[in-house]
Amino acid sequence: MFTNFTRQFAARSSYRSFSSSVRAFAPKVQMPAPAWSATALVNQQFKELSNKDFENKYVVMVFYPMDFTFVCPTELLAFSDRVSEFKERGVEVIGVSTDSIYSHLAWTNVERNKGGLGSDLQIPLLSDKNMKISSDYGVLIENAGIALRGLFIIDKESKLRVMQVNDLPIGRSVDEALRLVDAIQFYEKNGEVCPADWKKGSETIKPSVDASKEYFEAVNK
Repeated sequence: MFTNFTRQFAARSSYRSFSSSVRAFAPKVQMPAPAWSATALVNQQFKELSNKDFENKYVVMVFYPMDFTFVCPTELLAFSDRVSEFKERGVEVIGVSTDSIYSHLAWTNVERNKGGLGSDLQIPLLSDKNMKISSDYGVLIENAGIALRGLFIIDKESKLRVMQVNDLPIGRSVDEALRLVDAIQFYEKNGEVCPADWKKGSETIKPSVDASKEYFEAVNK
């Protein structure tokens, strides 16, 4: 099955040849995240989900190109294996691709050491079969019918706070996603802003001309 799907992927196009027809529209940071609804694979069962199911929660949406490929399982398993760290922060992680719900199910029935996800995947996988969600989030490669590697962090007020889009061959970092969540939540709680390379527990900046000098004096001794 893995071979058949990889051949299908290669037939549709190669990683190096996706070059055009990415939808120009994209959502905007600080604005409401696009609404969505779709069938998802959740704990090996099909379930209807929508953004309304995640109201008053932080959400990380992880768009990926296609089931039964190469970089994609490494990303989804990395997020799944560390989902408890997101949940500790009140964050839900959701995977999204344009594959069918049956393809998602088949992929989770393939063992990890064979390129599959395994049956213990801890995050839902949305089936964006009509490509509307990927299009609304500005990551759809229209002439290929697949999504770029988009990562979107949405706050409890359903506003988009972070948007990051990687090209197809470039996997994402779970550490960075957690760092960004920590920065958002720290600012919301404390009103202080997070400098370059900030990590939870390190120095932040009071956002005023005079008070900010405390930070700059501390780090530039």
